[in-house]
Amino acid sequence: MQKTGSKIKILFLCTGNSCRSQMAEGWAKHLKSDLIEAHSAGIEAHGLNPYAVKVMAEAGVDISHQKSKLLDDLKDIEFDCVITLCGDASEHCPVFPGSARVLHKGFDDPPRLARELAQKGVPEEEQLECYRTVRDQIKEFVKTLPGSLP
Repeated sequence: MQKTGSKIKILFLCTGNSCRSQMAEGWAKHLKSDLIEAHSAGIEAHGLNPYAVKVMAEAGVDISHQKSKLLDDLKDIEFDCVITLCGDASEHCPVFPGSARVLHKGFDDPPRLARELAQKGVPEEEQLECYRTVRDQIKEFVKTLPGSLP
């Protein structure tokens, strides 16, 4: 998907706009701000996950200023592409006006994985590895944008 003359407007959509979509927005702004106007939102707004902020900062990307948003908060933006990052968002993704293409690229849910480890008594530092793994997977995906978009 190439857009002539201006940046491609991409919305990264997740259930709660607290972790994966925030990471994707942060990576897109950090790596592709010359090509992509990145936004993120959720079906719900759960607030910014502090562990997502922490692991992104470890990688040199500050997302602490980003806010958890609902789709309605971005209703005046006409997106070129909406990328759902979790199954729930993919299943409940609304229809967008205009020519927005909706694509799905799923990633594991770090908070859920970390909770499962915590229930087994795994220390917090090891739980953070769930966030780091997904952070790095999202980075590799964002690096392919916008060229990999159909």
